[in-house]
Amino acid sequence: MREAGVKEKGRAKTARIPIKIVPRAPLAKPAWIRVKAASPSSRFTEIKQVLRAQNLHTVCEEASCPNIGECFGKGTATFMILGDLCTRRCPFCDVAHGRPLPPDGDEPVNLARTIFDLKLRYVVITSVDRDDLRDGGARHFAECIRAVRGLSPQTRIEVLVPDFRGRLEIALEALSDSPPDVMNHNLETVPRLYRQARPGADYLNSLKLLKDFKLRHPQIPTKSGLMVGLGETDDEILSAMRDLRAHHVDMLTIGQYLQPSAHHLPVTRYVEPAAFDEFARQAHEMGFKHAACGPLVRSSYHADRQAPEAGVT
Repeated sequence: MREAGVKEKGRAKTARIPIKIVPRAPLAKPAWIRVKAASPSSRFTEIKQVLRAQNLHTVCEEASCPNIGECFGKGTATFMILGDLCTRRCPFCDVAHGRPLPPDGDEPVNLARTIFDLKLRYVVITSVDRDDLRDGGARHFAECIRAVRGLSPQTRIEVLVPDFRGRLEIALEALSDSPPDVMNHNLETVPRLYRQARPGADYLNSLKLLKDFKLRHPQIPTKSGLMVGLGETDDEILSAMRDLRAHHVDMLTIGQYLQPSAHHLPVTRYVEPAAFDEFARQAHEMGFKHAACGPLVRSSYHADRQAPEAGVT
C-alpha cells in the first residue's frame, strides 16, 4: 500500500487504498536506462525557489521524472496546475492521489508571473485528473493560458490535458476560448492494458478528445505519448500509433516505463534503443510530423525543440 504524502499545510489527507500488484523480482536496469544525477545548478535552484514562493507544482517533481536535473538546469519545466492530488490512482504513476482542494483562484496569475520572471519562451502546462470538477478543470486551463499570454505574449504554450472523464463538449468549449499552441493528451498504453494501467480512463474517449480538438482547431498541432514496458507488444504499439494518425494526431512521444516504487506496476521489459529508432522510423512513415522515441523520452521532454517541426514558431 502507498499513502499519498501530505506536503502542504491544510491539504486534505488521504486514506490508504490497496493496489493489487503481483510481487515479482525487478528486472535489472540496462546501461542505457541509467541516468546520471546532475549537480544542482544555479538555474535549477532558482526554479525550485520560485516554484515554492508562488506555491506552484511541477510534474517533473511530483512524478519523479528522471530528466528533472537536465530540464531544470536549462530553465524548462512542466507546470502542474489544479493542485498535486489526483482523483485517480493509476498504478504506473507516482503523483499523489486523494481528495483535492478547490482550484486556487490565484494560480493563473501566479503561474503567469513565474513564467514572466523566469523569461521562459516555451512552457508545458499539465494537471492532475480532477474528476470532482464538472468540466474536469478545462476552464482553469483556459484561465491559465489567458494569464500567461497576458504577461508573456511571445511564450508558446503546450498543454498536456487529462481526459476530462468524457465531458468532452464542456471541456473543448472552455478550451476554445483560449486554445494552446500545442494540444497534448497521452494515450499512455495500448487498449488491452487500460483496465490494468488506466482505471477510470477509456482508450476511445482519449482518441476522440484529440480528434474533436483537431476538428475545432485544424491549425493547432496535436500530440500524444505512449510508454513501453507495461506488458504490451511492439505490434500493439504500432497499432496504437496507427490509431493516433487515423485521429489526425501530429506529434508522438514513446518512452520507457520506469517503476516508481515496489507498489507500482512492474516493468515487464526494457526496450533497446534500436527498437525506439524503429518506432520513430515507422512513425515518420505513418505521417507524424515529429516523433521523439527513446528510453528516457517523456511527454514534455525537449518539447520546445519538437514543436517547431510541427509548425509552431
